[in-house]
Amino acid sequence: MKNYIAPFARPLYVMLKPIGAACNLRCKYCYYLEKKDLYPDSKNFVMSDEILEEFIQQYMNSQTMPQILFTWHGGETLMRNISFYKKALEFQKKYAYGRQIDNVLQTNGTLLTDEWCRFFKENNFLIGISIDGPQHCHDKYRRSRDNRPSFYQVMKGISLLKKHGVEFNVMGVVNDYNVDYPLEFYNFFKQIDCHYIQFAPIVETIDGQPAPWNVPADKWGDFLTAIFDEWVKKDVGNYYIQYFDSTLANWVGEKPGVCIMDKTCGHAGVMEFNGDVYCCDHFVYPEYKLGNIRSKTLTEMMYSDKQLKFGMDKTDKLPGQCKRCKYLFACNGECPKNRIVKTANGEEGLNYLCEGYYKFFEHVAPYMDFMKTELENKRPPANVMYAKIK
Repeated sequence: MKNYIAPFARPLYVMLKPIGAACNLRCKYCYYLEKKDLYPDSKNFVMSDEILEEFIQQYMNSQTMPQILFTWHGGETLMRNISFYKKALEFQKKYAYGRQIDNVLQTNGTLLTDEWCRFFKENNFLIGISIDGPQHCHDKYRRSRDNRPSFYQVMKGISLLKKHGVEFNVMGVVNDYNVDYPLEFYNFFKQIDCHYIQFAPIVETIDGQPAPWNVPADKWGDFLTAIFDEWVKKDVGNYYIQYFDSTLANWVGEKPGVCIMDKTCGHAGVMEFNGDVYCCDHFVYPEYKLGNIRSKTLTEMMYSDKQLKFGMDKTDKLPGQCKRCKYLFACNGECPKNRIVKTANGEEGLNYLCEGYYKFFEHVAPYMDFMKTELENKRPPANVMYAKIK
C-alpha cells in the first residue's frame, strides 16, 4: 500500500503547521481557521527558522526507524515561500545521519506554480491535494475570501503537478451536498488519474449542535457502499481508497494505517507555527496543549502521561453500545472528535457516523471475509473482483 497523507501509526509522529491556520481560501466547513484566535497577538503566523531547526533536530533524534516522514500541513502550506522549505531540507540533511527522509505536503492547490512543482519533483515530495470532487461539488463550500469558486485554480494546480511528474494523492471532503453524488465523486478522481484517494467526512458542531454541512450519518454509509460496489467490481489493486484499505487491514488483524480506525490515539501530534504542541490536529484547544518545543522536548510531550491518557481514552471512553458491537474491531469507535451524540439509552460518546459505518460494514463483510481468506492463502485480494459473492 502507498503512504497516504493522513497520519500512520508511528512510534512518534508530529505534523507541522508552518503557517498556522492562515489560508487564502475560506472553505465554509473548515475547522482550522478559528485556531488563529488562540494567538491573538500574532500577526503573520510564520514559523521561525529557530523553531523549524529545533523541531527537525528533535524529531529526527526521536526516530528509531531508518525512514523518517515529515508532514507539512495548514492552513495553506504554500503561503510559506520556497525558501522556507529549502531551509527545512537543509536542516533535514544536517541531522539525517544517513537516514532516508520523506516529505509529504497538503495543499489546496490554488497557489501551485511551475516553480513549486519543479521544487517538489526535484526533492521527491508527495503532495496531497484537497479537492471535493467535480466542479459543482467542489465549489459548493471551497471558495475564496471574497466568495469566488476555486475549482479551476485547483485543476490548474493538478495539471502542473502532472506536467512535472509530481506524485500526488487527493483528499476529498464529504459533506451534506456531495454525499448524494458518490459515483460521480469517485469517477471524477479516476478521470484525473489519481489512484490514491482519501475521504474526510465533515462532522463539526456549532454552539453544541451538528453543523448544517455535516454529512448525514445514514448517507455516509450509502456513500461508502456505492463507491465500494464500483471499486470491488473492477478497481481493486489499481485504485487505493483509504477507508477500504483500513477496513481490510482491521479485518485481517493488521494496523489500519490511519489513526481514526486504530484502537488508540495519541501517536499523531501537531506543532503550531510558534512551537506549541497539541495532542492531535483535531484537538488544537488549550486543554490539549502539551507544551512548547522551546521548553520541552517532543519526546517528553508525546510520551507524557497527558498524551498517553489522551490515546487510551479512545478505547476507555467507548460507550457500552460500541463495546458490544460486532464491528468494533473494524472502526474502534472511529475518531474521538466525532463522538458527539448519545446512544439510544442516553449514554454519551457515540460516534455521529455510527449508523453509516454499521451499514457499510454489514454490506462489505462477505467481501472482506473473501479478501482475508485470499491473503491468508497468499493470493491477491484483487481476486474478489472475479468472485461471486452475495
